[in-house]
Amino acid sequence: TDQELFSQNVKDVYFDYDKSDIRADQQTSVSADVAFLNAHPNVNFTIEGHCDERGSAEYNIALGDKRATSVKNALVAAGVSASRIKTISYGKEKPFCTESNEACWQQNRRGHFVYQQ
Repeated sequence: TDQELFSQNVKDVYFDYDKSDIRADQQTSVSADVAFLNAHPNVNFTIEGHCDERGSAEYNIALGDKRATSVKNALVAAGVSASRIKTISYGKEKPFCTESNEACWQQNRRGHFVYQQ
């Protein structure tokens, strides 16, 4: 199904601490996401902005929004229709990893893709 293909092919984009610009080492992932999304123009999706546990809830909601928007802008610049993309920020409210160390925090600083029915 499109949803299974989406889950297998579209990868999250990770960010440095306190940053919302897409890192150089994430460009390959973004390019692969673009290739899949342009080949599947009927797929709509949400980009969730996530942060690690450090900083206030308010600060991280704003940072998560910047991260989600940064990923959306990169996709749109590469030809993905903006009308297919929603963004939302969860800040630090929905961590992927819950340990208090850099390895875990890195996993939480991301733009996460969610397939929309």
